[in-house]
Amino acid sequence: MSRMFSYTVSVTTGSQEFAGTNDKVSLTLVGSERCSDRTLLDKSFFDRSRGSVVSVDVSVKEILGDIVLVKLEKEKLLFNDQWYCRCINVTTPSGERLQFPCYRWIANEQEVVLRDGKGRLPQDDDMKEYRRMELESRQRLFRWKEWRTGFPLSIDANTSTELPVDIQFETAKSVDFSLNFLEAIANLGLNRFMKLFQSSWTDIADFRKVFVKIKNTVSEHVMQNWNEDLMFGYQFLNGCNPVMISKCRNLPDNFAVTQEMVESSLDRGLTLQEELKAGNIYIADYAILEGVQANATDPDTQQYLAAPFCLLYKNSQNEILPIAIQLSRQTAAEVFLPSDGQYDWMLAKMWVKCSDFNVHQLVTHLLRTHLTSEVFAIAMYRQLSAVHPVYKLLIPHVRYTIAINTAAREKLISESGVFEKANGTGGIAVVEVIHKAMKTLTYKSMCFPESVKARGVDNKDELPHYYYRDDGMMVWEAVRSFVSDVVRIYYGSDESVQEDEEIQAFVQDVCSSGMKNCPQNGEFPDLLKTQEQLVEYLTVVIFTASAQHAAVNFGQFDWFAWVPNSPSTMRKPPPTQKGQVDMKYIMESLPDRGRASWHVGAVWALSQFQDGELFLGVYPDKYFTEQPVMEATTTFRKKLVEVTNIIKSRNEKLKLPYWYLSPDRIPNSVAI
Repeated sequence: MSRMFSYTVSVTTGSQEFAGTNDKVSLTLVGSERCSDRTLLDKSFFDRSRGSVVSVDVSVKEILGDIVLVKLEKEKLLFNDQWYCRCINVTTPSGERLQFPCYRWIANEQEVVLRDGKGRLPQDDDMKEYRRMELESRQRLFRWKEWRTGFPLSIDANTSTELPVDIQFETAKSVDFSLNFLEAIANLGLNRFMKLFQSSWTDIADFRKVFVKIKNTVSEHVMQNWNEDLMFGYQFLNGCNPVMISKCRNLPDNFAVTQEMVESSLDRGLTLQEELKAGNIYIADYAILEGVQANATDPDTQQYLAAPFCLLYKNSQNEILPIAIQLSRQTAAEVFLPSDGQYDWMLAKMWVKCSDFNVHQLVTHLLRTHLTSEVFAIAMYRQLSAVHPVYKLLIPHVRYTIAINTAAREKLISESGVFEKANGTGGIAVVEVIHKAMKTLTYKSMCFPESVKARGVDNKDELPHYYYRDDGMMVWEAVRSFVSDVVRIYYGSDESVQEDEEIQAFVQDVCSSGMKNCPQNGEFPDLLKTQEQLVEYLTVVIFTASAQHAAVNFGQFDWFAWVPNSPSTMRKPPPTQKGQVDMKYIMESLPDRGRASWHVGAVWALSQFQDGELFLGVYPDKYFTEQPVMEATTTFRKKLVEVTNIIKSRNEKLKLPYWYLSPDRIPNSVAI
């Protein structure tokens, strides 16, 4: 009787929802010398829970050689069930243990070819044909589409069900923005206000009714202190849109502020010009909203936008305070001051915060985290093989991003979508604002250190208490160090970066396809020549999807829930003269009861972490199997813990803690 050799194959199955299938699934081992016969997997194990491991023995008459591939095939019976395979481990007759990561749904009558977990650059791979076939298949699935003229390109899918199955939400995480926001409105006890959609609130205190069921330290602090100039100024540093403040060296020509106007606000005894020269004057400029047509989707409610200047002063106590606001771009426009009547100044600040909210929603949040991350994700799927180390590095950071954006295009920012129910930039304004913002969307502006330096706010001594900058720099450096470790494991030289045709195709696809509507393609690199350039590029991808999104998303309820602090729209035009407004005019300007309820429901729903959220550096799916990368990942996690502890220690001393960039609160990817 001839001797038989046995390979033990362990299959780990299951997802968060289900793993089972009634279809036939078979497995074939492909060796460097020969293949095994197909082995039918016992269908009973497919009904088990997430992470179940079942072993089968594959017996052969001759040694197969080095195991280079595992093939899985599924036959369709009466119904097409989907089956989720996490990974496959193979133990050879000699005792060698090989890992074959999968983490994919196997659907239809499909053959899936798995390679072992070792990361391989294309130039070092002797199985180039499999890489080519894999990428050709992915490029048929992941197609570019221009959803709106002038936008970054996105996935070619009109609905979530049209997406490739591997990037769809699992059932528990399906997203319907309208239902989610309505559920939030109901949970917050706001239904009674929805019935009075067009009616104004009576006075500012009336907005407290929105807070009936809410217990939130930051938002309660905002509610109590929102009208103080100190609270207004603080938000430019550490609120939900901390990217608008820039150092002002020279006043804009059409900003009509003068020395006489602000003299009483300057506490060092210097003139405005001297304070400008000393670096104590900052500005928030909402020029992007100039000429944008306000939301006109509701014929019963006229809505308005403004494009204000807001001049900010760092006083001798290192506090940021507003000292002048101009709501129009005309040189003869009125300049509102802290010394004006209380209602004039209050309304001027509200107009700035309304502009800030709308720029945050469309530019800071939607364009500069969601849409850019989707571009990186699509290019990754199209150009990087599953065995490419950069694919393995990036895939946790694109989880659910294409799915959430597809849902947003379907229900949130579409015509008649949820966004236009409450926001001044709803309707045609969405497209107008994104078009303008694309002109300043550049690669360098997505590099965190470059972005804070370009705004003149990088110096801690000159501008203290800017926790967004301080924490962001720590997280950026931790990510950059981790990426550098991984890059140096696989790329021995700058030449190896240049010779990597897949990584070059990846950055070219981002530049020439995804970002083609930016002027000069946003100066996104179309070629990477050095290890350092690759490290920076991948740090941008990961930081944008994780830290930057967290910084501008999860504080939305904290800072936007108190409607007078961040009105989503205004129903009266901005004032052009002083002494003309009273509280009645202010209440008629602020969002009505229905819009305020939509607004609060939306920012509540968008600020929630998801069940089973995976935070930065937590990688339960083992795409990498090699020891040096495992060690680099462990080092990364240790650095993130150090950053978390530094932030926690600082926050204990603060009346208002800043935690949005604490690594234990930063999800890996844009998924909400």
